[in-house]
Amino acid sequence: MAADMAAHMAAHMAAHMEIGIIGSGHIGGTLARHLTALGHHVLIANSRGPATLAALAAESGATAATVEQAARARDVVIVTVPEAAVPRLPREILAASSAVVVDTGNYYPSRDGAIADIDAGLPESAWVARVLGVPVVKAFNNIVAPSLATRGVPGGTPGRICLSVAGDDPRGKAVVLGLVDALGFDGLDAGTLADSWRQQPGSPAYCRDLDAAGLEAALAQADAGQIARYRAEADEAARPYFT
Repeated sequence: MAADMAAHMAAHMAAHMEIGIIGSGHIGGTLARHLTALGHHVLIANSRGPATLAALAAESGATAATVEQAARARDVVIVTVPEAAVPRLPREILAASSAVVVDTGNYYPSRDGAIADIDAGLPESAWVARVLGVPVVKAFNNIVAPSLATRGVPGGTPGRICLSVAGDDPRGKAVVLGLVDALGFDGLDAGTLADSWRQQPGSPAYCRDLDAAGLEAALAQADAGQIARYRAEADEAARPYFT
C-alpha cells in the first residue's frame, strides 16, 4: 500500500511540469524530445544561445531558451553538461529556486581536466551540489542516449531497463522517479548522494541496460576501493570521443 501511494504521488508530481534542461547534447536533446512529448513545458538551453537550438525546438516542441531562463524553470532543472562547465552555471538563480535540480553528468578527466575534490573521493554529484550550492538528484547518467531514446517500454514489461536515482531529498527523488517511469523505465532509489559513486563511470552499473534486479545487484557489487580504477578505465575508453 505504501509503495502504491508513493508511486501515485510520484506520478502526480511528474505531470505537466515546467522543466528546464541546461545542455543540448545527446542526453539533453533526448530528454527534451521525450519530456515534451509527455506534455511537459520544456525549456532547452546551451552555452551557445537559443538561436543554435532552433532546429531542435522545431522538431521537439521544446522552447529554445537562455541558460538563465532554463535555470528558472518552476519544477525541475536538469543539468546535463560536462563537469568542467558546472562552475559557469547561474548559481544565484538555482539557489533562489525550489525546483528539483537533476545532475546527469559524469566526470572524465581527459575531457574535464583534473578536479581535485572528485579525485580525492567526493562523489561527482556531491561535487556538483557543492559547486552549485543546491541539493541535486543524480539520474540519467548511467544510460547511453540511444537506449534512453528508444528502449523505454510500458511498466510491467519483462526486462524493462532500470535507472538508478540517488539523492538526499525524498521529494526530489520521488519527482525524478516519476519522470523515469513516465519515460518508460523502472526507477530504483539508489540511496543518498554519498552513495551515487556506485553509478559513476566504469562501475558495474554503468551503461549496461540492466533490469531492476540486475541493477540492484550491480550497485551492490560496486567496490569503493576500485573507484579510481573504474574512472581510469572509463576515461581511457571514452578518450577517443573527446579528441
